[in-house]
Formats: sequence, structure tokens, C-alpha cells
Amino acid sequence: MQTIMIVEDDPDIRDGVRILLSGEGYRILEAENGPRALSLLTPEVDLVILDIMMPGMSGLRVCEEIRKTSTVPILFLTAKSQESDKLLGLTAGGDDYLAKPFSFAELSARVKALLRRYCIYQGKAPAEPHHPKPDDQMLELHGVRIALDCNRVWVDEQEADLTETEYKILKLLMQSPQRIFPVQAIYETVWGEPYFYVSNGTVMVHIRNLRMKVEHNPQNPQRICTVWGKGYRFAAQEDGNGNA
Repeated sequence: MQTIMIVEDDPDIRDGVRILLSGEGYRILEAENGPRALSLLTPEVDLVILDIMMPGMSGLRVCEEIRKTSTVPILFLTAKSQESDKLLGLTAGGDDYLAKPFSFAELSARVKALLRRYCIYQGKAPAEPHHPKPDDQMLELHGVRIALDCNRVWVDEQEADLTETEYKILKLLMQSPQRIFPVQAIYETVWGEPYFYVSNGTVMVHIRNLRMKVEHNPQNPQRICTVWGKGYRFAAQEDGNGNA
């Protein structure tokens, strides 16, 4: 049974989401504020539904604290719906964003999509360090090594802590090095949703966060390169044309 933690200061909303999701067969944990959420967070939690506007410790701050230790998917649930607010949440480390009021059908779809990606790309059973994976399950380019069957990445032999969305973007780029991926192709492949112009900002934020983890100098990227007017590509070797 998958575990979802609901972090929401409004008891009516919290109860409604709990009733709906528990009816879908999920185990539910509830937290009325940020500190309580952080105290409940364990590796058993598969998804966090997080309100942004909470008294005391905001959801953005909670997200930043979670990201220090966990790559668990985070779905922001909030009354804020401006594109700038969405980008702020994604920058803090969130994986998706659902504005109130919302339908249960949409919430359920987002939850299932995030959990599916988490199980496929992260999983709960990391590879045993004493049993290396076969070569066909690993891909190594330009100092970055990625496990193709789970969310594990090593940069210059040091394991990097990527979110599932960052992992999925990196995997897409690395599997076709030097190929230029338009933003639309990245968004529709990784998020599995139709592309709209505002989706550009979502992709840019995740690319920026990913570069912070895999580049020596994110301001002058040599691995995840921008091709102006076209998209992004992964450079299989240093070529001096990062075009950040």
C-alpha cells in the first residue's frame, strides 16, 4: 500500500482529500503544519501533497527542507495559480502544482502520475553496492553515470541526489546524446501532458535545478547545453559550446 502525506492547515480540505484518497486505497498521513510534516516524513512516504500558504512555516520552506534529505514527489496544492507562483514552487523542489479549487478527478490523475513515475524511476529498492549492474543497465557519458532502471545518478563518481523529474529529463537527454530536444518534446515526454507556451518556464526551472547538480559551473554548462532557438542537448564530451 502506497503512503501519501497531506500537509494542509485547513482541516476541511485535509479531511476531504484524506477521504477521497483513502477511498482509492492509499495509506494517508496528515499534518496540519510544516514542522509536523517534517517529523512524519520517513522513507515509507511515497508522495507529499503540500499546501503553500500555511501559517508559520510556508509550504515552500517545507519543500526546501524535504529536498535536503528526500526525493519523494511533492505536489503543491494551493490557492495561488499565477505562473510566477508555480515557478516559485517548482524552483523550491516541487514536482507538480494543482490550484484550488480542483476536481477530485484531476487530483487523482496527478497523484497516480507522480506515484507511477516515482515507482518506475526511483523505486524503493536501490541497487546493492556490492553487485554492480550490467553494462546494459548503465549509461555513462561526459563524467555522468546513470542507472537506466532506477533513479540513481553519479557525477564524477559522486552520487547525485536528483528528483524523479530531474532524473527523467537527464535520462531522456543522455539516451540520445548530441540530439537537440525542443522544449515541447521534453515537456510532453517527461510530464506526459499536452504542451502549452507557459510550459517553457516549467522546463527551464527543472533544467536549471538539474544543472546545479551535474555541472561543474552551472553558469557555463558543458553537459546540458542550450541550443538557442531550438532546445537542449546533452554533450557527450566537452566541446566548449554550453551556451548556458
